[in-house]
Amino acid sequence: MTEEKSRLLYQKIESEDGNDSDKWDENQASDDEDKAADDLSRLLLACNNNKEIRKSVLLKSFHLDDDEDDMPQIDYRRQSSFAGSSCTPRNSSGMFMESMEELEDPVKMERLTKFGFKAMVSVAVTGLLAILAFLALGKVFESSRRQPVGPYVLVDKQEGKSFFSNYAFYSGSDSEGSNGYINYVDKEKSFAQSIANVTFEQIDGGTKTEPFIYMSTTPTAKGPRNSVRLEGLKRYNRGLFIIDVRHMPAGCGTWPAFWMSDEANWPVNGEIDIIEGVNTQTKVKTALHTTRVCQMDDVPLGVKTGVWDTAQGVPMQNGTLDMTRRAANDCFVYNPHQWLNQGCVAMTSNEGTIGAPLNKKGGGVFVLEWDPVNRYMKSWVFTPHGAVPQNLKDTLKTANNALASKRVAPDPSSWPLPYAYFPIGLGTNCPASHFRNMRIIFNMALCGSVAGNRFFLDCPELNEKYGSCNNYIAANTPEMDDIYWKIRGVYVYEREWERSWD
Repeated sequence: MTEEKSRLLYQKIESEDGNDSDKWDENQASDDEDKAADDLSRLLLACNNNKEIRKSVLLKSFHLDDDEDDMPQIDYRRQSSFAGSSCTPRNSSGMFMESMEELEDPVKMERLTKFGFKAMVSVAVTGLLAILAFLALGKVFESSRRQPVGPYVLVDKQEGKSFFSNYAFYSGSDSEGSNGYINYVDKEKSFAQSIANVTFEQIDGGTKTEPFIYMSTTPTAKGPRNSVRLEGLKRYNRGLFIIDVRHMPAGCGTWPAFWMSDEANWPVNGEIDIIEGVNTQTKVKTALHTTRVCQMDDVPLGVKTGVWDTAQGVPMQNGTLDMTRRAANDCFVYNPHQWLNQGCVAMTSNEGTIGAPLNKKGGGVFVLEWDPVNRYMKSWVFTPHGAVPQNLKDTLKTANNALASKRVAPDPSSWPLPYAYFPIGLGTNCPASHFRNMRIIFNMALCGSVAGNRFFLDCPELNEKYGSCNNYIAANTPEMDDIYWKIRGVYVYEREWERSWD
């Protein structure tokens, strides 16, 4: 041990015989070195990381100060040398040490060490809890992001003279998939031939008038009738879609539809058929058409009143017929055990909800609720108009109010159960991404791949008389006068954006 390292022990050395100090053996010297080092460690620990005092202690201990005469004489054995310093040694209770002997007392030093360890553990635990709290808070704010989960507000009102301004008129023959026996004509020809117009009619005993939208067909010399196909100008990814129908195309050979799709990306972005009638059918259906992985086999109990359409006798690749009767609850358009492009089809149990029976009752109100955040699609039909729930009546009655605060918001939760319920979105067997970027479409097809192929089943007498659906349409019989839409209006609502804690 060098002379500098033994300075801390000078009081002990003075208390011993000077002659004995000259006779220390190497083992004794080694023990004293360890003791001095321990004393210095305890002293530095007591300084609580005060850099200035630690530096002073080290310099004084090893005589490394540049000018020893200028250094303050610090008595490292007395508390008074540290009075007022932030490095003042403290005991385990946080009180000032009275003397350096506390550092040399093993029991007290052990208490001090344990206190320091406990303090370190306490700081570590506090930090860990803070991190966990921060992460938990982040999760809360993530889950409480703004979502369209608030009340419904009116975003589109399509009625009266402005109705057709919401649509483009498609011009040309029908698509290959539908292959209807019609020609769709543009806006100018439609209005010139009076197959598209707005008519104001008296209501309430003639005390006032209301506008109604008409769309119909007209014959041509070549046989296929001219017809109207409207394609919406706006795209939707959610909403509550309401249509007030007073009359729809009906009868043999007809195939009208009110639907939504992104045709340029079909079937990737899906298709939703809200109203679709074929020939003499009298029960309304809602059908979804998608790519793979969209099954409706997880519908909760007690959420709908309708049933699934079925598929039976479907031709198989081996040339046989699949005679197993299956529910049409797979939305995949190429499911091998369903009819081609049948999709998942929910059907009401109530007769008279489309076609001629609906028209005799003066029409009805149809509603589709497309709510991917709440993970479902639902469909309702209310006919006659007296069966419309009060909330929905008030919604339609106040839709024209200029003040948004005076409009009644639709509340589907107050209505009777829907006839159709399709689970979509997170936690279901049909990702919500199957339905995107859709626009509203009206069309009136005749015959074609559905109504034409079923003509001999649904209209056997006419089929026997005319030989085919196309021949029947070309004959321009009086029944053609019943092929028209009469609509009071279309109303689209969307939920307001709110912070959701779900």
